[in-house]
Amino acid sequence: MNLLRKLVSYFLQGALLVLPLSITVYIFYLSFIFIDNLIPFKIPGLGFLVILGGVTFVGMLGKFFITKPIFAFFTRLLDKTPLVNLIFKSVKDLLSAFVGTEKKFDRPVLVIINKSANVERLGFITQEDLSEIGISNKKMAVYLPSSYGILGDLYIVPSENITPIDVHSAEVMKFIVSGGVSKS
Repeated sequence: MNLLRKLVSYFLQGALLVLPLSITVYIFYLSFIFIDNLIPFKIPGLGFLVILGGVTFVGMLGKFFITKPIFAFFTRLLDKTPLVNLIFKSVKDLLSAFVGTEKKFDRPVLVIINKSANVERLGFITQEDLSEIGISNKKMAVYLPSSYGILGDLYIVPSENITPIDVHSAEVMKFIVSGGVSKS
């Protein structure tokens, strides 16, 4: 009896995986035939191009008229919730700094942490001008990511303790996050 339940469970799981794909392929097949029969002249592949263009157009409409307004609505809702707003914006800014269109970790540096022990850490300059928050123009904000995670610390460092390095920022980040074991 237990074996029968497992087999039924596996069958249902397989159906959940196979049916959506099968139905989608079948609907596309029927659409190709329907489109090919509508067109008075027979050009191989024209039905495929019409379907491809139509699905792409529907996807574009969906993105601009459905997805974006829904996302904007939830963003406005989160903006009005005080504590959630702070967390949401911080996480959103951090993620966009790593993978968004406005990548901010693009200036890798070597920072002297302890001059007497000659200890340095890799990091990224995030702000050069800190006058808006009342800090001397001889200091910069440097983000020092931690290994094996997305967390890190922000340090305000004297400019003379910062040495820019000429390496692509993605390589530096990969090196830091891997704990120094990553190789190009």
